[in-house]
Amino acid sequence: MAELAPVAYVDATGGVAGDMLLGALLDAGADLDRVRDAVASLGVPGLTVDVHRERRGGFACLRVVVGTPAAADRERRLADVLERVGAARLDPAARRFAADVFALLARAEAAVHGTTPEEVHFHEVGAFDALADVVGVAAAAASVGLLDPGAATWCSPLAVGHGTVRSAHGRLPVPAPAVLRIAADAGLELAGGHLEGERTTPTGAALLAVLARSGVLPDMRATGVGVGGGRRDPADRPNTTRVVLGRAAGAADHRGRDEVLVVEATVDDLDPRLWPSVLAAVRAAGAWDCWTTSVVGRHGRPGQVLSALCPDAARDAVVQAVFRHTSTFGVRWSRWERATARRRSVRVEVGPPGSTREVTVKVADDPDAPGDLPVATPELVEAEAAAAALGWPVRAVCEAALAAFRSS
Repeated sequence: MAELAPVAYVDATGGVAGDMLLGALLDAGADLDRVRDAVASLGVPGLTVDVHRERRGGFACLRVVVGTPAAADRERRLADVLERVGAARLDPAARRFAADVFALLARAEAAVHGTTPEEVHFHEVGAFDALADVVGVAAAAASVGLLDPGAATWCSPLAVGHGTVRSAHGRLPVPAPAVLRIAADAGLELAGGHLEGERTTPTGAALLAVLARSGVLPDMRATGVGVGGGRRDPADRPNTTRVVLGRAAGAADHRGRDEVLVVEATVDDLDPRLWPSVLAAVRAAGAWDCWTTSVVGRHGRPGQVLSALCPDAARDAVVQAVFRHTSTFGVRWSRWERATARRRSVRVEVGPPGSTREVTVKVADDPDAPGDLPVATPELVEAEAAAAALGWPVRAVCEAALAAFRSS
């Protein structure tokens, strides 16, 4: 019988920040070595992740301490941050998750400051410790299966607190403007209460906006519980984020089931040579996948229906990309249910000894599939890069990657 899909619940009624969520995931069983390896691969000497057992409000928790270089940090733009994320040792789902978090932060900051995501100057959220928090959470979430197809995470309302907080722009009211923008765009529920100070940071809000949906604790068979502590230990409520890990309750199903957003536009007057750049722009805006379908429109004119799959958090950016890069006057979207085969990623080496290249092979674990061999597909982008480095045809790299996987 296939294993039930991973599920999780994040209790953010005491607030959430990047280090608190990372601490909770590690306390619940995430792989610390995998997190440290991912952070080390960012290529920042002196950037480390350490953990300490502490108490907040009288309760035990895991406190994550990010060590940063002695040299002064600098402001970054989105492209700088995504370049580091792209070079990190993360599996494809974790790398995409981290990139989505920073893209969401950039869009929120751009909306707050009246500029574009590409021109936003990251301050706190682009600093070394924020890079470690986001990449660390990506690696931790992947290690416990929360980024697997079919996995699902819910979260409580986010406690935001009240008062003011110091930032690169001076004193800001709590909740910070970026937190409110992220919550509004992602549909996250907020709880003000009477908690003093900043309880939810922009990084914490963005992580949950990409990872989770608002809701109550789901029916599950619990497998792990973790508590992550923040820097402060106020008296009004434990400054902690809790995570409950488990497996979905109910009948076993190896196919994950969830909802996706489908964004579409019908275009009948665009130069056909521009479609590759349109698809690239829509993917860069946060779409998981996008494609075109040939149609015959009004007055018998041939055209294309552009379709894109994306999470809720990326909808506005995807819509704006469609408007910006096509000639359409209208974009529509709807929610679809889907079933996805449970999959895993396997790294294999191709090429002659001494000059091999790594290629990821996606493997679908489907017990109902005929035959003894699982469905496996090399990641085409990585195969193309390996082919260019080796001087091989892409087809030969794909065949060699599949052969290496089968032999293992």
